[in-house]
Amino acid sequence: MTETGDRSGSTPTDIARAAARAGIEAAHPEAVLQEALAVDGNRLRIGGRRYDLADYDEVLVLGGGNAAGTVASHLADRLGSALTGGLVVTDDPSPAGPVETVTGTHPVPSEANVEGARRLVERAAAADEHTLVLAPVTGGGSALLAAPVDGVSLADLRELTEALLRSGAPIDRINAVRKHVSAVKGGQLARTAAPATTVGLVFSDVASDDPSVVASGPLSPDPTTYDDALDVLAEYGVDAPASVLDHLRAGADGDVPETPGSDDAAFESASVHVVADNRTAVSAAREVCREAGFETLVLSSSVRGEAREAAKTHAAVAEEIRRSGNPLEPPAAVLSGGETTVTIRGDGTGGPNQEFALSAALELGEPAVLCAVDTDGLDGPTDAAGAVVDERTVEDPRRARSLLADNDVYDYLDERGALVRTGQTGTNVNDLRVLLVAE
Repeated sequence: MTETGDRSGSTPTDIARAAARAGIEAAHPEAVLQEALAVDGNRLRIGGRRYDLADYDEVLVLGGGNAAGTVASHLADRLGSALTGGLVVTDDPSPAGPVETVTGTHPVPSEANVEGARRLVERAAAADEHTLVLAPVTGGGSALLAAPVDGVSLADLRELTEALLRSGAPIDRINAVRKHVSAVKGGQLARTAAPATTVGLVFSDVASDDPSVVASGPLSPDPTTYDDALDVLAEYGVDAPASVLDHLRAGADGDVPETPGSDDAAFESASVHVVADNRTAVSAAREVCREAGFETLVLSSSVRGEAREAAKTHAAVAEEIRRSGNPLEPPAAVLSGGETTVTIRGDGTGGPNQEFALSAALELGEPAVLCAVDTDGLDGPTDAAGAVVDERTVEDPRRARSLLADNDVYDYLDERGALVRTGQTGTNVNDLRVLLVAE
């Protein structure tokens, strides 16, 4: 449960951790879907739309992503016998009644991902106008719903994914490439499921909340093209496998059909609802800080760019608060979300939130606390969600800067007890940061 009430005996570090925890809990499917869905007998309401479950021969759950397992579990509990089956691909499985769960890997796809996506596509293709498809689409779906096009092997898809993740490209640009080497992304799941009634339940892990970017938009029209995908590879110096380049060039030449755009008939029977996003987490974290006596400000829920550089701006805000009382008088809490990136040049261990935290700690010249976490509980390829730091975390700036340069901050933060470990959280609405400046 989220902690509330008097925190007069808590330290700023305690409060920052509690605020981050509250943000994660607020974005969990159990909390979100209790509000977003209403079930009254055979009647289901999602947003402003209503569905009579008795009108359908089948009610299926088909989707993928970090939170897809917990979404499927919630739907199974709420819909009971009205839910007839389905399949989700996730790295965080949960019992979901008649819905089959395929456990895959993230952020790099595996054979399990490919097989799960293949079976999901088969289930979608078998749906007809008497089928209602409830489709969880969550962060992590780009890797978990791995359905490479003919001619692109799993090994090549893995190589492409790793190169894109190292490149420092923003997620919308990365996904422009992934859409164009997939049989499910970029609106193609909606095309496959048509004419079934398909309802997307989106947990947004992208700064824009654009459903065409979340999990590479399997249910959304794709505004990007094969030319865009080739431009991303060139701009970020991504050395893609030959099979990928051959496919993208064939698409750019018109020899391979483009992903479906907004005029495609497939979207006439598909709707998408963003049921949780980064603001969900930020708002809950802000409330914890308020209850602890801090004046609060949401800096942005769309912070992006290189993690270590964005961190310097947050440290500068803390300095300004301390020195001038602008934009808030201390005790002050500044919250932000979004998704920063890391351009990998070294061979160490860490993640964007860990690099964000250590970079901020290097800049904090006056008392302040910063907690930075990924709401899915896994920051980069590590077991930590992120880290919490203050102005005392770094005693040896030269070593800290060297480790940052080598993308090797995990052990350094662990030695100082700064890592935040939550385990997989069952949700994914991007990064969350809590910056506290006490009196």
